[in-house]
Amino acid sequence: MKTVQDYIRTIPDFPHEGIMFRDVTTLFADPRGFRLAIDQLLHPYVGMQIDKVVGLEARGFILGGAIAHQLSVGFVPIRKQGKLPGKVISQPYTLEYGEAVMELHDDAIEAGEKILVVDDLLATGGTVEAGIKLLEKLGGEIVSCAFIIDLPELGGRKKLEAMGMDVSVLCAFQGA
Repeated sequence: MKTVQDYIRTIPDFPHEGIMFRDVTTLFADPRGFRLAIDQLLHPYVGMQIDKVVGLEARGFILGGAIAHQLSVGFVPIRKQGKLPGKVISQPYTLEYGEAVMELHDDAIEAGEKILVVDDLLATGGTVEAGIKLLEKLGGEIVSCAFIIDLPELGGRKKLEAMGMDVSVLCAFQGA
């Protein structure tokens, strides 16, 4: 029987030489693989109080929308700067080469709401940390952060756990 990891393609030297890119589009394209990933991502949270699922741009939208549907809760996107209309709050974060900014509508979360944060991959944790800070600014309570892939050598999981976050991953790949 195939595991989620079996559906993920590795592309060497993308986007830079020496990077082993973990491509989840092959997982998403396969109906069995996609169903397996969604079922496994949401399983720990069935029966828990979750008010909103938050997806990080862009693959987190695909996962988060499907999980929110299964849990019968709302979905909220956290986007890159300049992509959301209306009033937003912003949070800068550090990339490998420079900085970027994530944004969230200022009325997307109500104080006290229980939030599940979802994305495809956990590397250094910078993007999800920025997302968590945005959600906490609005008073959201993070129940957990769920990912398909963890790259343990890059330290994202340790960073999130040091922030007091619960972290759930379906598989891990060694190397960057």
